[in-house]
Amino acid sequence: MADARKVIPIAADPAGGTVSMYTSEATIHARAVHGWFAAWRWALVWGTQIVFYGLPWLSWNGRPAMLFDLGARRFYIFNLVLYPQDFIYLTGLLILSAYGLFLFTAVAGRLWCGYACPQTVYTEIFMWVEHHLEGDRQARIKLDKSAWKFDKLWRRGGKHCVWLTIGLWTGFSFVGYFTPIRTLGAEVLSFGLGPWEMFWVLFYGFATYGNAGFMREQVCKYMCPYARFQSAMFDHDTLIISYDEKRGEPRGARARTADKAALGLGDCVDCTLCVQVCPTGIDIRQGLQYECIGCAACIDVCNGVMDKLDYPRGLIRYASHRSLTEGGAPLSLKRVLRPRVLIYGAVLVLIAGGFTASLALRAPLRVDVVRDRGSLARLVDEGRIENVYRLQVMNNTEVAQRYRFAVSGIPGAQVLARSDTTLAPAESRWVPVAVQVPPEEAQALGPGAHKLMFQVTRVADAEHPEASVNEKSTFVVPR
Repeated sequence: MADARKVIPIAADPAGGTVSMYTSEATIHARAVHGWFAAWRWALVWGTQIVFYGLPWLSWNGRPAMLFDLGARRFYIFNLVLYPQDFIYLTGLLILSAYGLFLFTAVAGRLWCGYACPQTVYTEIFMWVEHHLEGDRQARIKLDKSAWKFDKLWRRGGKHCVWLTIGLWTGFSFVGYFTPIRTLGAEVLSFGLGPWEMFWVLFYGFATYGNAGFMREQVCKYMCPYARFQSAMFDHDTLIISYDEKRGEPRGARARTADKAALGLGDCVDCTLCVQVCPTGIDIRQGLQYECIGCAACIDVCNGVMDKLDYPRGLIRYASHRSLTEGGAPLSLKRVLRPRVLIYGAVLVLIAGGFTASLALRAPLRVDVVRDRGSLARLVDEGRIENVYRLQVMNNTEVAQRYRFAVSGIPGAQVLARSDTTLAPAESRWVPVAVQVPPEEAQALGPGAHKLMFQVTRVADAEHPEASVNEKSTFVVPR
């Protein structure tokens, strides 16, 4: 029986063939560019990577300066020691980052994407390797079309070896934020790397290799949500990369010494260099497009062409839609301090102030109280009512601390006599605590659950003042 499925042609060419519904992405070979904005982009590449690769090796109080120890459930950020219960700080940090991005985008467009986004940074690094091993744009295009001979093999093979090395080192550095990197390095050298560490080193390494080496602009165009919702944060005063159509049109080629006015031409010589240097392959002369990441490569190359022709710079420049249509400075005080920016700024300042104050006033200890579910209440000597609790005491400092326990809220309630508890640096411990209430007070309270306040006090010493934390619970009087 014949297969009933058919290929339905969308259109036919003159030769009688069909046109496929699917068009593969053309490889973009971005031309190397030099200029003021390219220098700034590379400065941020160096800055971000020095921090990312170097921070796991920085020692602080005998351990890595930044370590997220998931096994011990401790998170060290310089002098801060955080526990899973401090998840609110991560929430605050994410909200700060989001509002910071909103504010920055409303004022200056997609500068984050063009200069500091990890996808842009690693793509820039991988393109630099590609440029030095395979040549600039025309050489790479020629290499693509050439046969697989020794020259092509060693250039392509060398490029991928360097890319893989960078990717794996990036994965190794990433895992170094969760496992002390010196320990991780010793495990790698002795072939004793654990399965989870190996998985994440390889996963993050190959993700970097794939995203920066192969997917590149497709991540920005199709996978990153920021490109899709950025229009909600743009308005007529947002700084964007713009082509000055009034000045550039009509475009056309001409000799360097030609009189453009006599030829009826604008400043644009239609050299297409702005397209050749674009990492996402767009033509900025067609107006603002969501694929534009604001990297300013087109500005640098266009300024170079304008310099050679002795024309003024700025045919392609950072500008706002309003400054292009109405004139004036794109970042005047009036245009920057508009309602949207003021609202974003005010919210950001409030959240940042609350976040900073919360960290500054954070207690050097943390306490969670859990009732002993196996015995809610029991009668002990002399008719006393006893409840048993488990207190999780967390030392938020990196020095040993001594703690004392007390209760309040119920007359006559007292903690069963026990010595002070000492916790090691950054230690978390469950401490069993029994609370007793005299029979006459229990009778006065009556059956049921009654509010009780635990007070855990850090005993003062020569270097640390006394500090206390209060935590609510209940005391149950049986019927």
